[in-house]
Amino acid sequence: MKFNKGFLKIAICTALLTGCISHTAPIHNVNEAVIASHSSMQVKQAILMAGAKRGWQMSTPQDGIVMATLTPRGHIANVKITYSSTEYKIEYVSSSNLDENKGKIHKNYNRWVNNLDQDIKAQLSVANMQ
Repeated sequence: MKFNKGFLKIAICTALLTGCISHTAPIHNVNEAVIASHSSMQVKQAILMAGAKRGWQMSTPQDGIVMATLTPRGHIANVKITYSSTEYKIEYVSSSNLDENKGKIHKNYNRWVNNLDQDIKAQLSVANMQ
């Protein structure tokens, strides 16, 4: 059986390059100040509405805390959102099937958290206009 040397070189280069592409990034936590004047209840509602919009399962174990879980395509991301009338924080808690290791995680996690953050800001903006 005769091998095409050009094909073999391309296959080896492709394999090496694929191994160099990282699908992980440092875990992104959000520490965001609430710009406009809101009550803590308005901030909580903005968080719950934003999470529901993106498919996060939200629970409120106590005032000032929302626990959120997202489960797309066999992955699980758990975050803790603490809030007050002046700020909110989105912090990584745990995950499954997202390659979390030594402070890094699959890039999709950061995208999901960023989308949640942007949606919370949008909800707070709407609440500010009312």
